Amino acid sequence: MKQDISFDPVEGVSIAIVPDEGALTPEGLPVWEVYLLNHNPYPLQSVIVNANGYGVREDGEPVRTSTLRYLFEEVPAHSAVSVEPLDSALLPLNNQYWVSYYRGSQIFDKKFIFVPDSIVPDNFTHISLLDRVGVLHS
Repeated sequence: MKQDISFDPVEGVSIAIVPDEGALTPEGLPVWEVYLLNHNPYPLQSVIVNANGYGVREDGEPVRTSTLRYLFEEVPAHSAVSVEPLDSALLPLNNQYWVSYYRGSQIFDKKFIFVPDSIVPDNFTHISLLDRVGVLHS
């Protein structure tokens, strides 16, 4: 049962959203790329990333995107893996990335939520694992 599982805090794992250099949508908006970063000195095993978006349109209508699931058998130490492209049309939504992984026999789990309109150049920071700028959520 869930109460029998110890959920230790997630450390050294983050999600970054960076502009895809040179890629534009047909409307001329930038395309974004989502990365899972492992800053730890050990690999992450059996990584699952659940990605979805949700929010409310300007007319008050609730909106929810499909949930997409990504599996990575291993994310090596001090590395980054590309998770998915992110369309600019989804930036006004909450963009949630729920990451679960194993380190040995211990399971770790954390939700990373980018709130509406937080993916903007004002929030850019240098992301050393990618050697690029973007929005980082730890």
